[in-house]
Amino acid sequence: MTWLITTLIASVIIGTASIFDKMLLKRRGFSDPWVYAFWVGILGFAALLLAPFGVVVLPLGVMALAFGAGAVFLLATFFFLWALRDGEASEALPIIGGLAPIATYLFGLWILHDHLGIAELIGFFLLVVSGVIFLGVEHKEVRLEIAGLAAISAVLFGLSNILKKMTFTRGDFLSAFVWISVGGALLALASLALPHVRKKIHSTISTSKASNKEWYLANRAWAAIGTILVSFAIAIGHPALVEAAQGFKYVVIFVGGWLLLKEEFFGRVLFWKIVATILIVCGLGWLGIAAYAESIPIDPYRDITWGITFSDEYSRDKLGLDWRANFNAIVDELRPKKMRVVAYWDEIEQSRGVFDFSNLDWELARARESGIGVVLALGMRVPRWPECHMPAWAAALDQGTKERVLGEFISRVVMRYRDNPALQMWQVENEPFLRFGLCATRPRQALQDEIALVKSLDPLRPVVVTDGGEFGLWTQAIRAGDIFGTTIYRRTYPPSVGKYTGIIDYPLSPSFFRFKQKLARLFTGEYAKPFVVIELQAEPWGRLEVPLISYQEQTDIFSLAYFRETIEYAKQTGFDEYYLWGAEWWYYVREKEGDTQYWDIVKNLLDKKMGRE
Repeated sequence: MTWLITTLIASVIIGTASIFDKMLLKRRGFSDPWVYAFWVGILGFAALLLAPFGVVVLPLGVMALAFGAGAVFLLATFFFLWALRDGEASEALPIIGGLAPIATYLFGLWILHDHLGIAELIGFFLLVVSGVIFLGVEHKEVRLEIAGLAAISAVLFGLSNILKKMTFTRGDFLSAFVWISVGGALLALASLALPHVRKKIHSTISTSKASNKEWYLANRAWAAIGTILVSFAIAIGHPALVEAAQGFKYVVIFVGGWLLLKEEFFGRVLFWKIVATILIVCGLGWLGIAAYAESIPIDPYRDITWGITFSDEYSRDKLGLDWRANFNAIVDELRPKKMRVVAYWDEIEQSRGVFDFSNLDWELARARESGIGVVLALGMRVPRWPECHMPAWAAALDQGTKERVLGEFISRVVMRYRDNPALQMWQVENEPFLRFGLCATRPRQALQDEIALVKSLDPLRPVVVTDGGEFGLWTQAIRAGDIFGTTIYRRTYPPSVGKYTGIIDYPLSPSFFRFKQKLARLFTGEYAKPFVVIELQAEPWGRLEVPLISYQEQTDIFSLAYFRETIEYAKQTGFDEYYLWGAEWWYYVREKEGDTQYWDIVKNLLDKKMGRE
């Protein structure tokens, strides 16, 4: 969060300096914007006083960047001062404040190809909107008069910010800062070649009061501190975010203009300036949260457990595979430490009161003999579309009877497997708080009743309750179970809007999950409860199910490179246990398409983890 804290301190300094700039621009001898900017630039030579502290001459290309950044910044300052002179302090500056961050971001995209994450964009948007509100509430005639100057200044400030960033990344901060300052000073010095500029400068020296000069120098020294801090923030942060976060100085200017310059605001204008101020504070708060999320540490050497989810129904009924061969390949070749398997109600109790556990018995037996720990998912809502797997005979029952027969099924499953040493935990329902899938509404108490039933029959094993990673609130699921399980899906085809949007990539960084975990633990008070990623997407999610889209489309959606990237992304989210989702598909492309590469990625991952290389 260093860049943000630095920017806020700088904003207070620059905001107060701008108030005094406005006061000095009204005084004799300092009313010409270029004269004022000239002395701003010339004072850049003072940065050479830092030379003994390790300033070095940078490579020629970097020196050119530094001089260019300083010169462009001085030009931006000139138009800034021009707009400041012709408009009120609380009017002209917020106009530039709304446009300069946009210009910085666009130049960053064009020159640096530097994008912001979704959390950063939200904060950036709030800050930019606040500047636009400041602009929109002013009188029409004033806005039109200042708009051109403000736009030029904003564009130049944006370009200067990016040139500064490029310089800072190519040289040490102190040297880069000094040569950027000298670049502005050289442009100011070069302007003396123009006779009318020399005349104005001479007039300023001869007619300005000594007190004005003293105030000017003192204010420049004060502003220089802010400039150094802003430069440091740009060096370590994103230039567009730094520029946007400087919107806080407009709060300072708004209040200062009101109290010190006696600028008056009434009615609608006052209301919207207060709204804009609140948005600035909210935007800064949001960026603070985003910066905090990015700063949450993770241990790159922590012990990570990689598990696999397997669905015999999906392997057999949707992909047309020999599901037992699929399961054997997972167990014998991939050799995961843990697996999640599913007790499908519609498979086990196809006729009321008639139970066939043969498939699940076989899976648990294979896991046991291979030393694999099992998470057994049971209930009405369990993994794989359509999410709710209710036998046809149960669908016609009334709600009360339906809940009762489901309870009877759950009891049968728990009683059958509670003594199996392979079984490590129960998963009761799958994402029960997420509205997704073809599932009817159930009584609010249903989940708690199921969990209580499972724990009454098997009090030794923990119960995991899951929720959606991106849209789930988490808190209810955390409180309900002994272990909390979330999901990570990065690339999806939303059933309700996919026909309009196509494939969607969620613009969430790994820090989103780190911060969400911190926040969820804070709200629930569950600081020690285990959190796992119960589903880590490792297969394509397209407009149709896998067998109905071409192999090319499948691999376009979920390429090998994207698979590797997803694994690295998951590691950065900070969890200790992940269950890969897609083992049936890796086997499908291996058997149907002859492509073993997806299978090999998982094999290599698990081999490295278990030291089997």
